[in-house]
Amino acid sequence: MARYAMVIDLDRCTGCRACMMACKVENNTPEANFWMYVFRFEEGQYPNTHIWFMPRPCMHCDNPPCAKVCPVGARYKRLDGLVATDWDRCIGCRYCEVACPYGVNYFNWKKPSKNYYLDWQDEDVQKVTGGAVPPYRNPDLDQPYGVERRRTAGGGRLMGVIEKCTFCVHRVERGQQPACVQNCPLFALHFGDLDDPNSTVSQLLRRKPSFRLLEELGTEPRVYYVGGHPPSTESRQIEEVKARV
Repeated sequence: MARYAMVIDLDRCTGCRACMMACKVENNTPEANFWMYVFRFEEGQYPNTHIWFMPRPCMHCDNPPCAKVCPVGARYKRLDGLVATDWDRCIGCRYCEVACPYGVNYFNWKKPSKNYYLDWQDEDVQKVTGGAVPPYRNPDLDQPYGVERRRTAGGGRLMGVIEKCTFCVHRVERGQQPACVQNCPLFALHFGDLDDPNSTVSQLLRRKPSFRLLEELGTEPRVYYVGGHPPSTESRQIEEVKARV
């Protein structure tokens, strides 16, 4: 069984946010839901300032607090390391959202058909689209995955459930990379098996010092950062505030 993880090279990230766009297109996430988010940090004082960027997907923790508080077992840890949500079992209590220190959970307040970014019936919009409405359903996201055969891909399919980054489980199980990794133009994002010494993630972690977000909480994230530097206390506080907005 693979032990999946993501390694993000901060030295290569320019904040283009192609990963954010790829995630939304692949997973059809609702308006204002960003399973992948890229934070922008500015440190120092003018003119001696430094700007850097930090992509933040779900951490897929080995000790996930979100799974511990779920009263119905909808949030659980897969054997391969992915922290998944069974949409059929989720009751929308949002305990996982409160328990997560990374702010990666989103609640679906509306039906998918009501959560478009645009009013596709608007006359001005129809002049551009010719009346075509982009699909909000991806058949791959409705399929069961994992040895448990549970519906864990996507989330915008139902109203009243919690959703988050899935590491694109529907792609991973086909031997593909998550959409954010596949579409990063500067190869800042890497995904693979930690138990495979020849995988890119294993090689990067051997070559470069790494850190993980909020390691002191004991969550044991499966997302590692190399290059750059750990956020300063001030930057980390800013990040935590942004994550909760």
